[in-house]
Amino acid sequence: MVPKRPFRHKLVLMVKEPVAGRVKTRLARGIGVAAATGFYRTATSAVCRRLGRDTRWQTILAVAPDTSLKHPAWPLHLPRRAQGQGDLGQRMQRLVDMAGDTPLGPGPVVIVGSDIPGITADLIAQAFQKLGSADMVIGPAPDGGYWLIGFKRLPRSPAVFSGIRWSHPQTLSDTLDNAAGLRIATVKSLDDIDEAEDYHAASAWCGRSVLPRISCDD
Repeated sequence: MVPKRPFRHKLVLMVKEPVAGRVKTRLARGIGVAAATGFYRTATSAVCRRLGRDTRWQTILAVAPDTSLKHPAWPLHLPRRAQGQGDLGQRMQRLVDMAGDTPLGPGPVVIVGSDIPGITADLIAQAFQKLGSADMVIGPAPDGGYWLIGFKRLPRSPAVFSGIRWSHPQTLSDTLDNAAGLRIATVKSLDDIDEAEDYHAASAWCGRSVLPRISCDD
């Protein structure tokens, strides 16, 4: 039997154990803990279904906390690795640098959150395509952050996450300042669902099933 060709492109979905009170805490302040947790569970499940079996890349779950690697919420067919300790930037840098017991291997890597209803396979494909001529690709969010970041990783992995003001209107700006000198491409801006207004507005384009069940683009 001819062995399968290894995936060159790696898509990393950053996920958290879907425990009430530990996910979507900003959203929970506006719509309640139960609704926010339900949103996170259904959104993450939808994104895993939408992207996890695409043969153009290998999808890997980066799981937090590290003790939740075997949580039954994670699809069995997707490989997992622990995010490790530190702030968001330290954890993402660790993924980009291929540190730890399960390195991602050579080739481009794209990292996204798992709870953004607008993510589609076409957008992920565009991000990898743009890494053909760019060192870094980013998907901005209207709140000043970003929903996607990716790197060619050749000839080395850039370090762009130091000193970032996370969950701040200048998150994207801080990251771009750190990336000075790199060739940077962008993909479509998408909304994070972090506030009650975001949650209710999503139903206008995604259908009422987003509250609380997300089925758009599935």
